[in-house]
Amino acid sequence: MSDYYDAGEIRSATDREEDHNNRLSAMIRRGYEQSRRVRETMDTRDLHPSDISTLSDLERLPIVSREQLIAWEGEDPPFGGLSAVDMKADRIFTSPGPVYEPHLGEADRLWARGYHAAGFRDGDTVINTFSYHMVAAGLTFHEGLRAVGATVVPSGTASTEQQVQLIKDLVVTGYTGTPSFLKAIIDKAEATGYDVTGDLHLKRASFVAEPLAPSLRRVFEEDYLIDTYQMYGATEVGDIAYECREKQGWHLGEEVIVEIVDPETGRNVEAGTLGEVVVTRLNDRFFLFRFGTGDLSRLITDECPCGRTAFRLDGIAGRIGDAVKVRGMFIATSQLKKVREYFTDHPFQIIVTRESHRDHVTARIEMHDDSEDLIRRFKGVFRDICTVAVDTCEPAARGSLSDDAPPMVDERDWQ
Repeated sequence: MSDYYDAGEIRSATDREEDHNNRLSAMIRRGYEQSRRVRETMDTRDLHPSDISTLSDLERLPIVSREQLIAWEGEDPPFGGLSAVDMKADRIFTSPGPVYEPHLGEADRLWARGYHAAGFRDGDTVINTFSYHMVAAGLTFHEGLRAVGATVVPSGTASTEQQVQLIKDLVVTGYTGTPSFLKAIIDKAEATGYDVTGDLHLKRASFVAEPLAPSLRRVFEEDYLIDTYQMYGATEVGDIAYECREKQGWHLGEEVIVEIVDPETGRNVEAGTLGEVVVTRLNDRFFLFRFGTGDLSRLITDECPCGRTAFRLDGIAGRIGDAVKVRGMFIATSQLKKVREYFTDHPFQIIVTRESHRDHVTARIEMHDDSEDLIRRFKGVFRDICTVAVDTCEPAARGSLSDDAPPMVDERDWQ
């Protein structure tokens, strides 16, 4: 069983479906009893808990977008009425919006299967470069690595120079974070004079929150001999899918029900058809049914040579709507509207590009006087609201940014 985190990964499709249906039924019943939002949603549709017991039954419930979740939590903090009033959580995380997320109490499983599939084991020392502050990333990835026996170095958002020092001094063998940050660390190591393959001991990396471009994967694996893997998730629902050694799609996690749906109808599409990834995490405290990730993917139902029996996602083909993930964080229209409130006399547009395997954010701003002070204030407000830094500010001609101009343009090419 060493190839698998547990037997759940290789159970039959029938056993998995039965288990998911039983857990879904229990979650629906508990949600109807404890959650005002769930009860109102079902009553409005004349639904009884017994009406929803299978994946296909879920189509009778609406898809909940991140924007909708933000609105609900704004109306009824902290969890939008999606939990029991007296629900107790060991931790509460936040993400931009803001969205408040109770920790789902799965320290023994959350992300562990993904790290196990990537080959992390007892004896590995891994730098975890995700933030440990407020957001779920740092601590939940930490627990996933500990669940597979790895020693974790909570390096967080330390500088590339500090990361290189840790990798060298602590004989670090693994990395988890975004691919762009690993490339920046490698660049710093080489600039410092290290031979990455000779002087350092990095042998595997697991990436989350940012796409791994095929060209960058080739650089890591061929030039630096680092075995690379991808995991996929969302802060609202945790881990969703992960790569195995075959690297031909991402296996769905055992704790989630994943639908691929037509974004317009909310109904499931046929396997192999592109649609929105919609996730229900099976748990007993946060009753968020049918969370729409906004990501587009296809379902692979063919058997995987690795032996895992869960279906796979065929990567992420793009996004619906107007929220864009930049450096692992979503920037939504609602956030840009808040930024606009501070600069009513200076219309702006955000341009996201990809430079040297890193997201580059440019703000085009209609500037008049005191442009240096404006740029300083704009960068500060934007980072405070969107949690992503602006790299460059460019002047835009007065009157060039009309009201119907898109607030953000994504020009990245992931090839």
